[in-house]
Amino acid sequence: MSVEFYDVKTRQKVSIDDKNVLKTTFTTANGQVRYGLRGKTKDGRMLTKFVSKADWDKSKYPEEKK
Repeated sequence: MSVEFYDVKTRQKVSIDDKNVLKTTFTTANGQVRYGLRGKTKDGRMLTKFVSKADWDKSKYPEEKK
């Protein structure tokens, strides 16, 4: 299985294998928490995809260490 991300640099959608995907959270300046998935491309760049809290909770990916 793989996760689809949008690569801004190449301006196209990219499928990244599950083993290269991590769960992460982002906290805004206002204190809001955003949920996302981060995937590593073959050339080592990290791509981010924002998801809902429900999707983030049910995903089985490891959490990114900050």
